[in-house]
Amino acid sequence: MFERLADLETELEALEPRLAEIYGAGDQDAARKAGRRHAELKPIVDAYRSHRTAISDLEEARELLGNESDVEMRRYLESEIEEKIVRIGELEDELRALLLPRDPNDDRNVIVEIRGAEGGEEANLFAGDLYRMYQRYAERSGWKTEILSSQPSDMGGFKDITFLVKGDGVWSRFEHEAGPHRVQRVPTTESQGRIHTSAATVAVLPEAEEVDVSIDLNDLDIDVFRSSGPGGQSVNTTDSAVRITHKPTGLVVTCQDEKSQLQNREKAMRILRARILQIEQERQAGELAATRRAQVGGGSRSEKVRTYNFKENRVTDHRIGLTLYKLDQVLDGALDELVD
Repeated sequence: MFERLADLETELEALEPRLAEIYGAGDQDAARKAGRRHAELKPIVDAYRSHRTAISDLEEARELLGNESDVEMRRYLESEIEEKIVRIGELEDELRALLLPRDPNDDRNVIVEIRGAEGGEEANLFAGDLYRMYQRYAERSGWKTEILSSQPSDMGGFKDITFLVKGDGVWSRFEHEAGPHRVQRVPTTESQGRIHTSAATVAVLPEAEEVDVSIDLNDLDIDVFRSSGPGGQSVNTTDSAVRITHKPTGLVVTCQDEKSQLQNREKAMRILRARILQIEQERQAGELAATRRAQVGGGSRSEKVRTYNFKENRVTDHRIGLTLYKLDQVLDGALDELVD
């Protein structure tokens, strides 16, 4: 392990002086790769250097102890040695974790798709609650969100909403949110005060960069049409909405949130690239359809990764058997305890 760590330290020492030159050369792909590699190497090398310093301090303390006759001083040095041994063990555990193979999507932004599933309008309202929960979680974490596509429901929820989350470490925090989420509460549409159970599905995709996915324009059918639904003056008056069909895969992406046809087209292409990247990654892993179904299931209330019970202020994650009685805080974006 330590031979490998020494090689990584050498690599970092060679890379750091070249970063300014790489960033200034104008090659965005090279700059992105160099920045990512630096971000990968820095915490590993910092921990390796701390480990090396702790070893040196331990050896020094042991040498001092061997030459010390004062009882109080010996006790102090013995406690220092014990602390250094514990610290060295902690650093070695940290280094083993840092050297584990990285998820290739760790440095990517994510595209999150939320859809109302079983439960009709109540499921759509819950989809809106989930979107606001993730939006607040992103704010707390210092990440940015951007709606890419949405289909509002009649009562203020969403039939579906797709949004981008941008920031460091986003994928590792969001990847396990995928699946059916179940809600138990008295809907606003319920006159008898009975608790209903509804569900919404969450899919989480790594955002594809243009360099990751090559899309031949000849493989695209691009249609424009008039936007529908609430919006500005351009809604229903100009052909600003865009529908892109990727003929080889049959994927269809529609965007109509922006007033500009160009902006809608750009957002649709970003979603399309992400979906094509996911298909390619799933194909390499095999069983494309099974993998896709495994993420969101059928959207059934009986299939769930998490249950949100409003009456008891309770949220339960069924995968890890964790129940928290602070649903109000979770819906306000306090997701770290569950995600951790």
